[in-house]
Amino acid sequence: MLQYLEDFLLYIQTNNYSPETLYNYERDLKTFESFLDNELKVSFEKINKKTIEQYKAYLVSQDRKTALGQVSAKNLTAGSINRTLSSLRGYLKYLIKMDYPAPVPPQVIEMLRAEKKHGRVGEFNEIVKLIESPSTLEKNKKVGIRNRTMLEMVFSTGMRISELVNIKKVQIDKTGRVFIRGKGKKERFVYLTPRAYKWIKTYIQEARGDDPSPYLFIPSKGKNINKKDKRISPNYLQERIKYYRELLGFNIPTSCHSIRHAFATYLAENGANPVAIQILLGHESLDTTTRYVHASDRYAEKSHHDFHPLKD
Repeated sequence: MLQYLEDFLLYIQTNNYSPETLYNYERDLKTFESFLDNELKVSFEKINKKTIEQYKAYLVSQDRKTALGQVSAKNLTAGSINRTLSSLRGYLKYLIKMDYPAPVPPQVIEMLRAEKKHGRVGEFNEIVKLIESPSTLEKNKKVGIRNRTMLEMVFSTGMRISELVNIKKVQIDKTGRVFIRGKGKKERFVYLTPRAYKWIKTYIQEARGDDPSPYLFIPSKGKNINKKDKRISPNYLQERIKYYRELLGFNIPTSCHSIRHAFATYLAENGANPVAIQILLGHESLDTTTRYVHASDRYAEKSHHDFHPLKD
């Protein structure tokens, strides 16, 4: 249905985008392709501005189907819809760049207005309890050491979950500096606190063993024990964090990303320069970093008390 789709996906791949980005583009465009074929019964060459508006309404509706034609179990957020629309816009831009026919210009695809949510970060003592919880909540001692080490590492460095599960032993030097190749293949250094570095050494000595996998964090022994490239699944860690949070009784949703968020917020509260936080997080834009910095009500309240001209 979509002309030159395979060429576009190859273009994404050869321009050094991440496998996750390639997967998202392909899934999003297959969803649009399915919409044209099954819902509108219209070819791509005949779409117009009205088609785009119909597609946006379809993405919002409960009748939306996945790229595989299955009824979706949940509604998409505005952010997810905008990512899907952005994929279509990128595809149209590619057609124009390559002098291929494009039935509508990319600029007719307008993003949804996303709701600006007030950032919520757990209290510092809650974050500490969460990252320490695997030591007491996991029945298997080695699993507890491994999972605690992962959470200690996230809060120490602010790295993304995708970066954490792909960390290799050789990326950590003896000073606690960690070399990261992150989102968009961007490279940076992050830094372990002495506490986190101590937990890594404990994990390697007491829990990891001499498994040949180059990755630092590996699954427990099982059917994949002989695979040299095995690593922890992001879904596994997210599920365990949810499990720990529920047992601890915390009412603020907590994920690996929210621990990263807390890392940035508490650095800001203690006076860290936003540009330094930007570098540590691997953000391309300082605007993205300031979303973390501005999320702290406590920081805003302290600034008000400290700097208001009529504070006395």
